[in-house]
Amino acid sequence: MDIHEYQAKELLANFGVNVPLGALAYSPEQAAYRARELGGEKWVVKAQVHAGGRGQAGGVKICQSDTEIQAASEQMFGRKLVTHQTGPEGRGVYRVYVETLVQIEKEFYLGFVLDRVSQRIMIVASSAGGMEVEDIAAEEPGTIVRATVEPAVGLRDFQCRQIAFKLGIDASMVQQVVRIMLGCYRAFTELDATMVEINPLVVTSDHSILALDAKMTFDDNALFRHPQISELRDKSQEDVLESRASDRGLRYVAMKGNIGCIVNGAGLALATMDAISQAGGQAANFLDIGGGATADRVAKAVRLVLSDQNVQTVLVNVFAGINRCDWVAEGVVSALHEAATDVPVIVRLAGNNLEEGQMVLAKSGLPIIRASNLKEAAERAVSAWRNDAAFRALPVLPT
Repeated sequence: MDIHEYQAKELLANFGVNVPLGALAYSPEQAAYRARELGGEKWVVKAQVHAGGRGQAGGVKICQSDTEIQAASEQMFGRKLVTHQTGPEGRGVYRVYVETLVQIEKEFYLGFVLDRVSQRIMIVASSAGGMEVEDIAAEEPGTIVRATVEPAVGLRDFQCRQIAFKLGIDASMVQQVVRIMLGCYRAFTELDATMVEINPLVVTSDHSILALDAKMTFDDNALFRHPQISELRDKSQEDVLESRASDRGLRYVAMKGNIGCIVNGAGLALATMDAISQAGGQAANFLDIGGGATADRVAKAVRLVLSDQNVQTVLVNVFAGINRCDWVAEGVVSALHEAATDVPVIVRLAGNNLEEGQMVLAKSGLPIIRASNLKEAAERAVSAWRNDAAFRALPVLPT
């Protein structure tokens, strides 16, 4: 789960990370009022969206008066901000963050991520702040400093000092960097984050070190331990189908093809998408129903996938261990009776109660295409998609 910049800064500030003075606004008038509350002569108005690259897309404006703040905010509110991270569909702007402008002398990059290779928290830092980490790696790889944290002892002060010196931080400010890094590490571990990023981390003209921008991402599976984090979720920034799936306890990932996949388990999902690709097709999404899914849950999954306008064929591929094939079949049949769709549906079942599940499909009277193994299911799904796509491409004859 992602959160907004202002939310990340509030969380990090609670762990001792220095951030500029700022306030949230939900209208242009409120943005101007917030600036007067903050004081100062110049302010920065930032669109709050779950994406980087806001500055290049017009989502960050420097203002010197109430009039400029209102004008900048009016240009942001209600529009779709399109950046290199959002794709052409963009993200809606429904709130802005107003900050006092700080005088920057130097920018740095600081990130904490979960490195799955070393199974450790990795710190990634660079003296090339203000750039996306991918750009830094491509254009200035020599500036990147990496360090892993030993989980048995946690992040130590000496590691923070080593990183600070490698970045060229002046000795008089190293302790500030140590405090910020330790705060980020504590926030990462105590809140079950998967990423904490400060970009840029800046040295100001008065030799303070501030987190000028911040991002945090959290492990969805750990949110039950952190209700205060769950409340920060902004559904307006999420894919509509992914949000609906999450609300129903399902895992949905959107892709770019035309074959919708309903599976149980991430490993089976990847294998299913590979099989579709090898058969010449491309997945539109995959939806993980999880273990022990009831017929009602399966029906919700089928309805959700069918609601995706890009889906022209549906492939249900379930290996029932904890699940039961008859439950899966009942859910598919229930959803198709209700939806009355003409989208081809291919079902491959294996495992627990297979015969009962096949019986449910056979007695349904629906044109469900059955398959006995994954390869056959993928080939039939791709064939059905191609035939359906060809049929849709035929011109409509005049009556």
